This record gives sequence, C-alpha cells and structure tokens, in this order.
Amino acid sequence: MAGTFKFELVSPERVLVSASATEVMVPGADGDFTVFEGHAPVISILRPGIMAAKLADGTQTRTYIHGGFCEVSPNSLTVLAEKADDAGSMSASAIAEHVAVAQSVLDDDNAGDDHKLAAHTALTHLNALNGMPN
Repeated sequence: MAGTFKFELVSPERVLVSASATEVMVPGADGDFTVFEGHAPVISILRPGIMAAKLADGTQTRTYIHGGFCEVSPNSLTVLAEKADDAGSMSASAIAEHVAVAQSVLDDDNAGDDHKLAAHTALTHLNALNGMPN
C-alpha cells in the first residue's frame, strides 16, 4: 500500500497497536512531530502528551503517552511508551490523579527545569482531555 508504514505502540504490559498507518503525530521531547511514509530516521524521547494516529484502514486513535522513546525509519515507527492510555476512555479520576502528580512536580522547588517543563506540558494535555481551559 502506497503511503503507509508499519506502526507499533508498545507498553511494558503489552503491544497496544501493530498496524499500517498513514500518519502519526508524536509528542517528542522537543515538540510534536508527524511521521509519514519515507520519514528520515529519528530516535526521540517522548514527553507526556497525545499521540494521534491515522491507520491505513481509516481508523483514528488518540493515545495519552506518559513518556518513553520512539524510533522512526522510512518505513516504520516504533513507540516504546512508559505507559499509554486511550485518550477517549480515560476516566475523570484517572486524569485527576495524573494532574495531581504533574502539579506536585511543578510545586517541587527541587525539581529540575526539564521535569517542570514536562509536567507543565502534561498538565496542558490532561486539562484538554478533561475539557478544562489550558
């Protein structure tokens, strides 16, 4: 199939997605980037955020990634997520727990700038999932 690549999303517990995709938006450490077929090779750290995928069968997925790594090649994307949740089915209580953790990092005077930036980004995405203004 022209315009597709192999996409795998793996968490420590299981393989969450193994399918052909036409595009995947990834929350990279230096900002979001979109992977298409033929993408240049990249290895990136992932920050907390939403990963949106358009699969070759027309299905679209939105997954909240809690961090991890990804490897991109011209014909594949492999995401190794620390933890991943289906963004559409996260409960309000699960979102609130993640918000509390991110807020505690922001409130911690000993947390480094990188940790605070990741926590701030996580709060932005979590509040969007919860329907709250950013």
